[in-house]
Amino acid sequence: MAQLRIFSYLPNPRVWKATIAARFCGVDVEVRGASNKELRDWLWDYDARPLGEEERQSLASLARTGRVGLTGAKLFKTDAFLEAQPFGNVPAAFGRDGQIGIFESNSIMRAVARLGEAAFPLYGLDAYEASRIDSFLDVSLVFARDSQIYLLALSDGMVDEAIHARAKQAFEIYASGLEQALSPRRDTLVGNGITLADICFSAELSLFMNEHARVEQLRKHGLDKILHAGVRNEYPQVFAHFDRLIEHEHFRPNLKPYVEKLLSKAAA
Repeated sequence: MAQLRIFSYLPNPRVWKATIAARFCGVDVEVRGASNKELRDWLWDYDARPLGEEERQSLASLARTGRVGLTGAKLFKTDAFLEAQPFGNVPAAFGRDGQIGIFESNSIMRAVARLGEAAFPLYGLDAYEASRIDSFLDVSLVFARDSQIYLLALSDGMVDEAIHARAKQAFEIYASGLEQALSPRRDTLVGNGITLADICFSAELSLFMNEHARVEQLRKHGLDKILHAGVRNEYPQVFAHFDRLIEHEHFRPNLKPYVEKLLSKAAA
């Protein structure tokens, strides 16, 4: 039995925070899920699985109305799922017995690091490094919130100047801080090795690159890409670090194919 089970829509770079960490730490993580559209027909539970038509009818009492990302959809969430995951969203992680729920991708990633801390110190070497790592993770949440609103608006065709401006400002603040942290030509954000701060950064930037797949939506509203052609020159240390990370053996299986697909759309 896996040490941690994660249920989510897929592909999802935020889930990969945990799977990348698991490769460093030797933690057994199981991921279950499907595309956003397909999750409408899944049982949302520790034992998450696709439902047949007859099962959907018999479990009609479990139907709940979806919110962020699946707004208005009828989703089949068990009471046990909602007890373990009080906000009712994904990614949702569970301990071995399914009773303890862990939510929010940074917290799920932290759980992996704690489970495997004896194998690899992803959470730093002492309390000071751990706290500095937390600082980067907390800052990432601010960027992640605005980037999610922006990407969902692009996906739904509802993006406007205000949403775009807020996401652009959030990216600039996030990238500027990371550039400063890496400016002494450091190879990692904290300490002398890869930590949760680096994993979180790589996943959030990978997700934000979905902007490349929505160029037509931007053009339709007279907006330019935030990740424009010259952005690498503005934040050279940030993108050099990102390039190093996606080539790393523990990052590559998840992030490299995902990023390459999005970059091919940008080139097109």
